[in-house]
Amino acid sequence: MAPPKRKTGGRVTAKGTRPSDRPAASRGRADHHEVAASSRYTPKKDRRQLIPPSWIPVIMLVLLIGGGLLIMARYLIFTNSNWPTLAGLIAILGGLYTATKWQ
Repeated sequence: MAPPKRKTGGRVTAKGTRPSDRPAASRGRADHHEVAASSRYTPKKDRRQLIPPSWIPVIMLVLLIGGGLLIMARYLIFTNSNWPTLAGLIAILGGLYTATKWQ
C-alpha cells in the first residue's frame, strides 16, 4: 500500500485573525498604501571586473591557438614526451573558460 500523500495548503495565519487585525503603518499618510521592501530577495552587487572586457577575446584566442599549437608540437618536435599534450589541453580548457566570461 502506498504511503498517504502530504497535504498541501492550509492555514498560514493564526486561527481567529482577520485582515482588520493587521497593525497600522507607523509612517506615511493613512490613505497612501505603500509596499514594504521584501527581505527575501537581495539584488546582486556589481562586481569590479579584474580584466577589461576588450582583453577577454584576445586572451581566449591566444589560449585556444596556443593549445592547438602545443598539441601539434608534441607530434612534430617532442615525440617522446606527453607534457606538451597536457599543457595544450589545459590551455584549450582555459580558452573555453575565458569564452564563458565574454559578455
